[in-house]
Amino acid sequence: MSPFLRPSWSRRHFKHKLHTPGCFVQQLSRERRGAPAPPHAPVSASLWRRLVVVEAKMAAQAAAAAQAAAAQAAQAEAAESWYLALLGFAEHFRTSSPPKIRLCVHCLQAVFPFKPPQRIEARTHLQLGSVLYHHTKNSEQARSHLEKAWLISQQITQFEDVKFEAASLLSELYCQENSVDAAKPLLRKAIQISQQTPYWHCRLLFQLAQLHTLEKDLVSACDLLGVGAEYARVVGSEYTRALFLLSKGMLLLMERKLQEVHPLLTLCGQIVENWQGNPIQKESLRVFFLVLQVTHYLDAGQVKSVKPCLKQLQQCIQTISTLHDDEILPSNPADLFHWLPKEHMCVLVYLVTVMHSMQAGYLEKAQKYTDKALMQLEKLKMLDCSPILSSFQVILLEHIIMCRLVTGHKATALQEISQVCQLCQQSPRLFSNHAAQLHTLLGLYCVSVNCMDNAEAQFTTALRLTNHQELWAFIVTNLASVYIREGNRHQEVLYSLLERINPDHSFPVSSHCLRAAAFYVRGLFSFFQGRYNEAKRFLRETLKMSNAEDLNRLTACSLVLLGHIFYVLGNHRESNNMVVPAMQLASKIPDMSVQLWSSALLRDLNKACGNAMDAHEAAQMHQNFSQQLLQDHIEACSLPEHNLITWTDGPPPVQFQAQNGPNTSLASLL
Repeated sequence: MSPFLRPSWSRRHFKHKLHTPGCFVQQLSRERRGAPAPPHAPVSASLWRRLVVVEAKMAAQAAAAAQAAAAQAAQAEAAESWYLALLGFAEHFRTSSPPKIRLCVHCLQAVFPFKPPQRIEARTHLQLGSVLYHHTKNSEQARSHLEKAWLISQQITQFEDVKFEAASLLSELYCQENSVDAAKPLLRKAIQISQQTPYWHCRLLFQLAQLHTLEKDLVSACDLLGVGAEYARVVGSEYTRALFLLSKGMLLLMERKLQEVHPLLTLCGQIVENWQGNPIQKESLRVFFLVLQVTHYLDAGQVKSVKPCLKQLQQCIQTISTLHDDEILPSNPADLFHWLPKEHMCVLVYLVTVMHSMQAGYLEKAQKYTDKALMQLEKLKMLDCSPILSSFQVILLEHIIMCRLVTGHKATALQEISQVCQLCQQSPRLFSNHAAQLHTLLGLYCVSVNCMDNAEAQFTTALRLTNHQELWAFIVTNLASVYIREGNRHQEVLYSLLERINPDHSFPVSSHCLRAAAFYVRGLFSFFQGRYNEAKRFLRETLKMSNAEDLNRLTACSLVLLGHIFYVLGNHRESNNMVVPAMQLASKIPDMSVQLWSSALLRDLNKACGNAMDAHEAAQMHQNFSQQLLQDHIEACSLPEHNLITWTDGPPPVQFQAQNGPNTSLASLL
């Protein structure tokens, strides 16, 4: 609905009814009908004459009042006419294709020379501020109009919509100008005076909580969401109470306060199931609840355990897609909220499905859902500039980039890393939230093309930029593997890192997947040190953990490394028992590096066992994998984006210069 013609700005707010004393109205109506005056008690002639004079004066006064009232009504009607005419023109220009914002602003500014009443003045300042804020870069004028709207509206009773919308928009503008210290007291005051207006009170609480979240003050944000949940309960809105509690649960998950999360999610589940209301709102609450559960499992690295919740989530989003939006508004104004539009929820479910597929090693499935999600995002971004869509896009790209590196598509991965850089250039906040992940991806790319010094620099930069425990553990695990492959260059640093991610003693995070990966890295280190029995112990622990949660890629890596150990020890039969399933699993993922490694081992094993035909077949597979990887390696290193591997400080570089050719070796991959 148009911001100029929605109910809060409709004609009913501008009709100024003339209230005249009832006796005058009755007298005038009788005169118009020619009706006799009401009967009087008998009086003397002199008193009668005086009464006649008095009534004559009253009639004259009534006539004068009627003329004044008629003039005032005509003036009010004229005022309403010019105001509505200007408003109509403004709306016409705003909704033109393309919008004519300058003419829209001129029409609204033309209201002020008429010296309108305070209500119209405040509303017009709000409309001007809103148009300038949303459609121009003139933030100074937008701020001036919104500040006037906020100031004037506070002096007017029963003018909540304009008052609180002005406060909400003005605080948004302050945040955009990095004036957070101005936004906070404004929102607090609006919250304080909005307690009798449930919709605005809840909306402003959400807004202030979001502001604290963006500042990473999650404690204050959780406190506000708790206040909102209690307020919603008092005003009888279980739906909005659930929204507040689920939002608080999301922040508690971010803070890793799992002891508080579990009872909160249990309570939310009960509220969601018991609430009877709009089907779309109910299903959206269920999606929110299930998304939190799924991400909680994935953060814990429990890929197998999450499957029932993920299946429920996928069924839920299918149910929502079949429901039609109800135009009937909830009877409780506190229920006038939506968590996310249906289309955004669909993208989010695709996203968590990609996250699950990536962790589980179903990379073709991850690719399939990424393509669907990115296609949906492109359509949405044509009509919607919501920042959350860019966040979804970046997270999807981060996951698909890791898939590309595993499947041997480094050149494509590098171009997608460049795409993430471009998205981050458009939003400083997006870059701030994803800088560590971006450097981590560059580190993984450097490892894939054997640029180990650059990989070390990228991982070190990422560690400096993150305080997220799971990401920190992921980076340290990969950095340790870089140091292991480089031999004795970083022994002291390597021992320090391995001690900090020791899976046997006080592992820093609760992630099942990361702990299993830490066991693998310890096994890899022991293998390079020639301590084969110790390596086998660590790798068997990895296998045990990865099998328990269907971590297919870790399983494949552990099997092929165990096969290599048995081969070195001369136990060819046991080696074959490890390498064959590793090759099968790697083909299913598909993991190009493990396939290359497995085919080399199968070639050597079959040669040692005298199986010439099998050895030839394995050698041919190895040759094919080598050629594919080499071709992709050369293509990636020839791209101008390859220069990103040297970027370790500041915002992403805007332009790239082409490389003369690859300067790296494929030897480490063979």
